[in-house]
Amino acid sequence: MESLVQSTTRTRPDTDDPSAPALIRNGGDRPEWLVQATKPVRYEVRMVDGLLDPAHPDLALAGVTERTGNRRFIVLDDHVERHYGDRLRTYLDAHGLEPTICVLAAEERTKTMDSVSHVVRALDAFGISRRHDPIIAVGGGVLLDIVGFAASLYRRSTPYVRVPTTLIGIVDAGVGVKTGVNFGSHKNRLGTYFAPALALLDRDFLATLDERHISNGLAEILKIALVKDMRLFSLLERHGTTLVSSRMQARGADGEVVQEVLERAIHGMLEELQPNLWENDLQRLVDYGHTFSPTIEMRALPDLLHGEAVGIDMALTTAIARRRGLVGAGEQRRIGGVMRRLRLPQYHPVCEVHSLAEALEDTVRHRDGLQRLPLPVGIGSARFVNDVVVDEIEQALATLAAGGLDAA
Repeated sequence: MESLVQSTTRTRPDTDDPSAPALIRNGGDRPEWLVQATKPVRYEVRMVDGLLDPAHPDLALAGVTERTGNRRFIVLDDHVERHYGDRLRTYLDAHGLEPTICVLAAEERTKTMDSVSHVVRALDAFGISRRHDPIIAVGGGVLLDIVGFAASLYRRSTPYVRVPTTLIGIVDAGVGVKTGVNFGSHKNRLGTYFAPALALLDRDFLATLDERHISNGLAEILKIALVKDMRLFSLLERHGTTLVSSRMQARGADGEVVQEVLERAIHGMLEELQPNLWENDLQRLVDYGHTFSPTIEMRALPDLLHGEAVGIDMALTTAIARRRGLVGAGEQRRIGGVMRRLRLPQYHPVCEVHSLAEALEDTVRHRDGLQRLPLPVGIGSARFVNDVVVDEIEQALATLAAGGLDAA
């Protein structure tokens, strides 16, 4: 039978967009089609003070379309429920909204598919409109990851809004597009790339965090400082102790420091993420501190928070960089000093050579056959390497076990 099309044909899609890719059909005995499509990604990250003040409409209007009614489906971290549940309900009532609130115990040990299923069952019971009823996630990074993953799966994508209530959520988990849960002993082994419609960032939520969780978030801020922002590092060096003790709540002149620290950290993160949201390029500066830390964090559970494990990873790779001559002795001591001001650990007993060597091997698989490991170059810059060996890990661990970067 003669093929309907003997040669390549291009069919323009039924659209006014001249840049839309054509459907390509190659004729012959074995016809084949090349299907091409593009999907723009657009989401807003907005800093707001006093998000739960009824005078501010940001949360009430978050994710709203022209067909959205007055119902809202909200997933609330159980810690946030205790501190802010009454204020949230008062806010929603003031705006004439009818919420269904799903309270979730969200921590690293419950960051599993069971938690995702819990959210999906609640969504089904609510009867959410796939395109017009926003899912609103209010909580820390773990909760945002769980809800984002559920939203990406439910009816193959349901819009959602992020409201991070921890520092690590505000500067990291709340502003990107990754979602995910742990699987077995592996951190974030299951997940998707699914952008929120909107992320609303309010540092007022940090007032009820303990200082350890402030330090946890400051680790991700330090990451950005070390690989690309010397000014941010200087701010942490001068004000780190106050940032922790004030829980980022200072106003006036000190408040301006807090604002600059947050803005620089968020802008630096988004600047790296925007051109590479789907991680097509696996050579990513924001992976600094995330080579060994997943293994450290999962092996140490529940002893270490995510940012604390990232801090240990950054200390380890700084020590490796020092031995390679990429970081000077004085710079290493400064980095160690800032980590102490931020109350970040530089070592944990689970850090042993064999497990960290396995972590590096797992990273190579994750990064498509190469280490692509960012190492600091001085303070405020970095380079990627592919040749870190076990002896370097062992020597770096010895430095950390002997007292840390500022004791070397």
